[in-house]
Amino acid sequence: MQDGKKILLCVTGSIAAYKSVVLLRFLIKQKAEVKVIMTNAATDFVTPLTFSTLSKNKVLTNLFENDSWENHVMLGRWADAIIIAPASCNTISKMAHGLCDNLLLAVYLSATASVIIAPAMDEDMWNHPATINNIQTLEERGHHVLKVNNGELASGLHGMGRMAEPEEILSFLDNFFENKMSLKGKKALVTAGPTYEAIDPVRFIGNHSSGKMGTALAKELAKRGAEVRLILGPTSTSVPEGVTVTNVVSADDMYKAVFDVFDECDIIVMAAAVADFTPNKPAKNKIKKETGALNISLAKTKDILVKAGELKSQNQILVGFALETENEKQNALKKLTAKKADMIVLNSLNDEGAGFGSSTNKITIFEKNGAEHVFDKKSKEEVAVDIVNAIVNYRNE
Repeated sequence: MQDGKKILLCVTGSIAAYKSVVLLRFLIKQKAEVKVIMTNAATDFVTPLTFSTLSKNKVLTNLFENDSWENHVMLGRWADAIIIAPASCNTISKMAHGLCDNLLLAVYLSATASVIIAPAMDEDMWNHPATINNIQTLEERGHHVLKVNNGELASGLHGMGRMAEPEEILSFLDNFFENKMSLKGKKALVTAGPTYEAIDPVRFIGNHSSGKMGTALAKELAKRGAEVRLILGPTSTSVPEGVTVTNVVSADDMYKAVFDVFDECDIIVMAAAVADFTPNKPAKNKIKKETGALNISLAKTKDILVKAGELKSQNQILVGFALETENEKQNALKKLTAKKADMIVLNSLNDEGAGFGSSTNKITIFEKNGAEHVFDKKSKEEVAVDIVNAIVNYRNE
């Protein structure tokens, strides 16, 4: 239910704008406080008077109107959620590329609230590679893009591109707000990124992990109300807002950082690609090429997941990751048992769009109770939602 929720409803130029009137009525009936922004193109389909009458708030269309200035920054901070419905192909493109030529886009670019997008367009526009890329960009930013429906379109054709029905959007909102604070009061620990093991002051042993999966998980856990600490290896991946970050370099650094706070945490997600081996004796000075062949003696690093499995209490949930190249399921289940984890998230380098460096992932989650959840390839932000959903459901069992 939306009782007391602050909703910013943004309407763009599409014949589907009539559905936004119905959505507004539903929101008002559920006692939400709604403010409406319309683009100039939207006013060609539905009058601002309709929305202002139903919302009992002035409809906003321009940054400057009647010698006054609409404070787009405060609008973006006022809302609990921003719903762009319908979201036209043009507006989606502008959002993806950071353009700012109207009030809606100014609010979007300065918003701190969650953004929910309900696209509406003709099927050819929906399937165009540019639109597909723009949608992926918005999803990677953590926005919620609702599925379009198949049916009659404004062009007279039938196909994909119809905006989600008001009832579907309302149902999404119910679940969104229910899930949003499902981890309030809980503390979560996430590891992410690679570790670098020094050979000398210049060179290191590392891997291709970007840290994107771990940071997406930290962001999603924070969205659900958890207090999140992210222990992050060397990576250029941006850090989510509202997350406490500890930067580390080596496997030993990460080990110490994890167990400094381990006992305080309710949820521990080990998404980092920690090195299995480290040089025994890193050189104090840069090793010169003239020295000839180089032999490096390696020692095993401390296994953070094994130690976590040994230390975890009955009230803690421990999630590990398994990146495999062969016998994937067998190796993942073996790891689940050996590391005493509650869940193992499997991804395979044999799956296209999964693994290091990619903006997408394809996972299977194995739980120690025998449950198995298989997912299609998705953006890492969507994968993070699936993993956190699994964690929440596991806690509630």
